[in-house]
Amino acid sequence: MSRFWVLLLVYGLLGCGEKEMLISGKTMGSTYHIKVISYTSSQELREKIEKRLDGLNHCLSVYQKDSEISRFNASKSSEKFYPSQDFKNVLTIGRQLFQFTQGAWDGTIHQLALLWGFTSDRKENQTLPKPEAIQTCLKSIGFNHIIINSDSSIQKKNDSITLDLNSLAQGYASDQIALLIKAEGIDNYLVEIGGEVVASGHNLKGKPWRVGINTPFEDAPLDAVYKVVSLQNKALSTSGNYRNFFKINDKLYAHILDPKSGYPVENGVVSATVMADNCTFADGLATALVVMGVEKALALVNQLDNIECLIIVKESDSNLKDYYSKGFKTEPF
Repeated sequence: MSRFWVLLLVYGLLGCGEKEMLISGKTMGSTYHIKVISYTSSQELREKIEKRLDGLNHCLSVYQKDSEISRFNASKSSEKFYPSQDFKNVLTIGRQLFQFTQGAWDGTIHQLALLWGFTSDRKENQTLPKPEAIQTCLKSIGFNHIIINSDSSIQKKNDSITLDLNSLAQGYASDQIALLIKAEGIDNYLVEIGGEVVASGHNLKGKPWRVGINTPFEDAPLDAVYKVVSLQNKALSTSGNYRNFFKINDKLYAHILDPKSGYPVENGVVSATVMADNCTFADGLATALVVMGVEKALALVNQLDNIECLIIVKESDSNLKDYYSKGFKTEPF
């Protein structure tokens, strides 16, 4: 899933011996930027972070043929598959999201995404899949076809079921790196992986972290800030439909797919941002809100504790309209 660039608006003022350290690199087909307020050197922490990210990528990447998720996808329904704790954690949150959203989030759309060409090896001359091929794919979609057994093993209900957990993976990685940093005795940090953010404590100025949401136009620069959010001891995830798409005969087909219809979402929602305590959940929920549309999305979020959202609808080529949940607040630039 194409992720939004979340812009980190941080003010660096040295004081009291503390310093702000930046650790950045590439992972999970994207980039990461981690800001840590500490007295110590970042080199040892950097090595631990890189090792943890490598392990998570090997667990959750559908692009690595020997990854854990790829091995599960290749397994038979008659086989019990014993997942790592990370894999099981993500599956557990996935099941919650599938139930909460009534199937708007579904981690079994891997074959459908391949059919539509929303993969890393998309062809330049994209063609539309045939309706009968979409209907065939739909027979292999449904997160309820993944069984989590009492002995901690997992199984498919049929051989054709395959998982793609990209809509949770970067959020989960952000959560896990935040836990790693916390275990090092550091309380003030900002973790951003592929646009999925976890903020703890305060920035170097002693204030909550400020995070920008990218302007959701296809030609907007990656550093174009649309809204700014103050973030402290919270996670923030944005998903949207304006970066990863193709056009045929002037019609746009964006990468977020409706698991029920098998077609790209066409409800006008171009961006959904979720603030929550858990970045994995926020990551998946942001995707689901795009699928659900404004009314159903707001109705759901306004029923959930400690979760807020901002949904942006494109009303014309130059006009955007914002829809907020009851408690979502933005800050002045």
